[in-house]
Amino acid sequence: MSMAGNLRKVTSLGRVGGLRKVARLARRRPRVDLSHPARSPLGSSVVNCVTYREGVRVPEGSDLVDTVEKVRKSRDGFVWLGLHEPTDQEFAGIAELFDLHPLAVEDAVEAHQRPKLERYGDTLFAVFKTVCYVEHEQLTATSEVVNTGEIMVFVGEEFVITVRHGMHGSLGPLREELESDSRQLAKGPAAVLHAIADHVVDDYLHVTDQVQADIDQVETDVFAENGARADPGRIYQMKRELLELKRAVAPLAGPLDDLATRPSRVVGPEIQAYFRDVLDHLMRAKEQIASFDELLNSILQAHLAQVTVAQNEDMRKITAWAAVIAVPTMVCGVYGMNFDHMPELHWRFGYPLVIGAISVACLVLYRGFRRNGWL
Repeated sequence: MSMAGNLRKVTSLGRVGGLRKVARLARRRPRVDLSHPARSPLGSSVVNCVTYREGVRVPEGSDLVDTVEKVRKSRDGFVWLGLHEPTDQEFAGIAELFDLHPLAVEDAVEAHQRPKLERYGDTLFAVFKTVCYVEHEQLTATSEVVNTGEIMVFVGEEFVITVRHGMHGSLGPLREELESDSRQLAKGPAAVLHAIADHVVDDYLHVTDQVQADIDQVETDVFAENGARADPGRIYQMKRELLELKRAVAPLAGPLDDLATRPSRVVGPEIQAYFRDVLDHLMRAKEQIASFDELLNSILQAHLAQVTVAQNEDMRKITAWAAVIAVPTMVCGVYGMNFDHMPELHWRFGYPLVIGAISVACLVLYRGFRRNGWL
């Protein structure tokens, strides 16, 4: 029996026992992480479970509980357990095995948490908001630009438990990258926590770079020749998506600062220096998002100003043409009063004279308005 098989018992039943029943449930309802196709479907919500000693992956034991107890007694190495959207029943056995606080377990299962760091004795509980850029051919007023998820991390002296929500932000490639650097992984669970934080913040920077390309395109369209006709809905949509990105990035500054400055048994001084580097990258992403927000405000104001100017130009044109049309209207109105004694009513050249005078007056007005830019 493998550790992964034993873990399926713990997550599905909340206790050790009933392996055959769990195997049948796993075959009937497999949970496969589609965002990481290289992963083997272990059944239930389990993505992976690995033991590391001195930064090297070691073969799995025959029993998860025994393996955890051996790691605790020897204080040599740690267990990394990865889950994807577990249910209460699936997480109950794990919470009991690793003595996790009920409040942290509730947050990990239900998700929809803001980035934070909680300390429960010698166990750290960190919440990270993951983001990914949604590709689109053309930005519209309804385009989704940023998609978010969550990664919850329980860190103890002998274990790391990651709980992921959402269909992106897979930690499979990160695990492989860490396993290739045994010296860093040998620093213990805190090294895994740093790698996850660094991975999440790097995604922030990547997404902000791609969002900047969308904002540049909106800015180009607004300041184009017919910028007043640009769809303002795209600007509002970008502001909404930027707000979602800001909600993921901004609250993480406090937890990272805590990890970088506040000592604990789990995070030693050597790892704290790495968290300071991650915090520096986060501040860069935070400043970029703030500048994007200000730029979008300026673009929106510029667009509204362009609309106002375009409306004023339209009103000037309408006014100019109304003035030109007023001349024949006035003359025709005067000669339409049907009085017997009016000038030039019985003169042979009266009609051509009136038509000529109207044409000359309209031409003079047209040239005057054209010269002043009204037409």
